[in-house]
Amino acid sequence: MIKIMAIIGVIAIVVVAVILAYATTRPDTFRVQRATSIKAPPEKILPHVGDFHAWGAWSPWEKMDPALKRTFSGAASAKGAIYAWEGNKKVGKGRMEITDASPSKIAIKLDFIEPFESHNVTEFTLEPRGDSTNLTWTMSGPAPFISKVMQVFVSMDAMIGKDFEAGLASLKTITEK
Repeated sequence: MIKIMAIIGVIAIVVVAVILAYATTRPDTFRVQRATSIKAPPEKILPHVGDFHAWGAWSPWEKMDPALKRTFSGAASAKGAIYAWEGNKKVGKGRMEITDASPSKIAIKLDFIEPFESHNVTEFTLEPRGDSTNLTWTMSGPAPFISKVMQVFVSMDAMIGKDFEAGLASLKTITEK
């Protein structure tokens, strides 16, 4: 029995070592991107992404915690606007600040504090196409070792891509009215 337990222990150590070794080969950064075409001009879409007060109507994370605590500071909207939140384990705790705002792009510094710390950049890019606008939502940032280990089992794209799709679908519904 002891011999079987020792073999199982060695196998477990080897499996963990292989996972950790494989994690070191993962990229040092990540990028998640989704896009949609909205039948509206950019100026109708911009107020919804450039004003954190409007995110409650379309952001998929806003709906995950009805008791979400929100704090708005800085500018009312666009560059300098700040939004901090604290919620349940699904939404965690963090802060966003709009660092760039133009008719074609909103750039946001995104800092997660809980359930894990990370510092990322989110961008909304608006490209007019006739009577529609192509809206692209990206998030990118560093992938520290613990993130690389997690990504052995599930990619960042799989973790948040569906949320981006849901948010874009909500934005499309709101702005095409």
